[in-house]
Amino acid sequence: MRSSRTRTPRARAGLAWAATLPLVAGTLALGAPAAGAAGHDGGRHALLGTKPLWATRQADRGATSDSTAVTARVYLAGRDAKGLADYAKAVSDPQSASYGKYLSPAQVRARYGATPDQIAKVTDWLKKSGLKVTGTANRYVTVQGDTAAAERAFATDLHNYLKGGHTYHAPSTTASAPASLADAVLTVTGLDNAPKLAKHHSGELPPPEGVFRNSGPFSSYYGSKTDKTLPSAYGSKAPYAIKGYTGKQLRAAYGAKNWTGKGVTVAITDAYASPTIAQDAAKYAARNGDQHYRKGQLSQVLPDGYTHIDDCGAAGWYGEETLDVEAVHAVAPDSDIVYVGGASCMDDDLLDSLGKVVDGHLADIVSNSWGDIEANETPEVAAAYDQLFQQGAVQGIGFYFSSGDNGDEVAKTGTKQVDTPANSAWVTAVGGTSLAVGKHDAYKWETGWGTQKALLSKDGSSWAGFPGAFNGGAGGGVSKNVAQPYYQRGVVPHELSDIALKGAMRTVPDISAVADPNTGFLVGQTQTLPDGKLGYDEYRIGGTSLAAPVIAGVQALAQQARHGIAIGFANPAIYQRYGTSAYHDVTDHPLGAGRDLAVVRVDFVNGADNSKGTTTSLRSLGKDSSLRATVGYDDVTGVGTPGAGYVSSYRH
Repeated sequence: MRSSRTRTPRARAGLAWAATLPLVAGTLALGAPAAGAAGHDGGRHALLGTKPLWATRQADRGATSDSTAVTARVYLAGRDAKGLADYAKAVSDPQSASYGKYLSPAQVRARYGATPDQIAKVTDWLKKSGLKVTGTANRYVTVQGDTAAAERAFATDLHNYLKGGHTYHAPSTTASAPASLADAVLTVTGLDNAPKLAKHHSGELPPPEGVFRNSGPFSSYYGSKTDKTLPSAYGSKAPYAIKGYTGKQLRAAYGAKNWTGKGVTVAITDAYASPTIAQDAAKYAARNGDQHYRKGQLSQVLPDGYTHIDDCGAAGWYGEETLDVEAVHAVAPDSDIVYVGGASCMDDDLLDSLGKVVDGHLADIVSNSWGDIEANETPEVAAAYDQLFQQGAVQGIGFYFSSGDNGDEVAKTGTKQVDTPANSAWVTAVGGTSLAVGKHDAYKWETGWGTQKALLSKDGSSWAGFPGAFNGGAGGGVSKNVAQPYYQRGVVPHELSDIALKGAMRTVPDISAVADPNTGFLVGQTQTLPDGKLGYDEYRIGGTSLAAPVIAGVQALAQQARHGIAIGFANPAIYQRYGTSAYHDVTDHPLGAGRDLAVVRVDFVNGADNSKGTTTSLRSLGKDSSLRATVGYDDVTGVGTPGAGYVSSYRH
């Protein structure tokens, strides 16, 4: 990455076969400033959220050595932070007189960006504190120095703290900037170094991960193949899982009709970059009936090099990019796609990727299939993301984030919480469903994505432990940090949004699409085969990282219906359509109360071939931890999924 700042790595939030992805644990929160820290003078502007919660008195192991190296980013507030937020709201609200009156990147910089004078004063302050300025961008100044210089600059002591059996340094009090720079400095990141990150690498990425294959038997469409010899479930024989939906089926399910996304560009951000994406995408389209790619239709914007390759599991992100690209193209075959890869899965590098989209206005729609748990997001990092999302909004750019794959997160983290950045009030959080597309591509029903898994008993007579343990589901719930945005008022039920002593808070998701890997999408990718050679293969995949690019593709169709006029930050328009025929109102029991649903899966034990045999399991649908898909808005599917009238409702 461009700075060696340390920060919790982001996970690929929604990539799933059947299991869920690990998220890095760790809790960060606001710290309170202490008077006279390190003997600093008064007249300071507190940078809230810069002292992590784990930096407690009990965990304190003493002062950090003055010579310890520190790298940080000082994010710039710009000249009118409140005005930016206000205009971002007005330009996105269909009820506002300013709706759709977007600004160019140059106008955004001129009206809201940091002034040369602000940058000069911030730079002067940092240099006089003994820090070396190593880079200056539109939104931040990067600095390096020792602990003593960082303590002078930010008026806090750095101490060593024990966390998870390791020792890291962090501010002992909330960091601050001089009061004279209160209007110039948004926040600072990088003053703590937990967790410790991998070293810089040469930039050469590893080969794709080992091949993953589905065993089958399969259904070609939902319910087309059933094995009558298997045990019953919920009073009937469950069908085999599909081989994987393709573009034709998804377009039919979500009302694409004759819209193709022509004239619209969709950006995708992830970490790293698949070295075989162009040939994989072209081969997949040819094999599965998708439109071939025009010259230049798929492009990439990549960093100069890559870092934290082992930390982030770089090769695992190749499949993420492949899924995102192929899903967008399947739904919106005429849309241009620009992939903007991050140098790593760390916040600063992902912010840089998003910043490239905004600064260059590379697209009006941005699909993001990554995230982390809310407990890992500190307020200062959230502020940096929100500033970028607001700048995008005033330019007519909408950001779509997957809501996560672990339901309410209790099974994974022990704490009920939502994912981030999907929790931001300035993005569209995309939840997930289990989708049934029947014969002749007819939409049958959806449930909220939530799966319980039971294995076939050894004698084949029953489903052992039926219905089994929770096996993954769409992320959702209520944020503990973000207040309820205006567009959710009157739509989100109080029993979902209200938190004691805080009132109504941001509830996730906003909208949803297919995510269940048992009713998932067929994807094609070059992988490392069992013999060690590279080869193209196809497999069914899901997760809310499928739902996000599917919704991004649908939004491209909707923007085409508006004659190319950007939808921008879409949540006000999405909620404006709540309760209309624009949506499928998804529930966990689409066939009626008490009528549960399931599919049968057969999987290779080794994930690749039959050399070690197969396992047969029953996957019950609509069982998302404590979350439930109900009539109306719910915290699994939001307002629902795009219906037959959704795209045409945007016709301009």
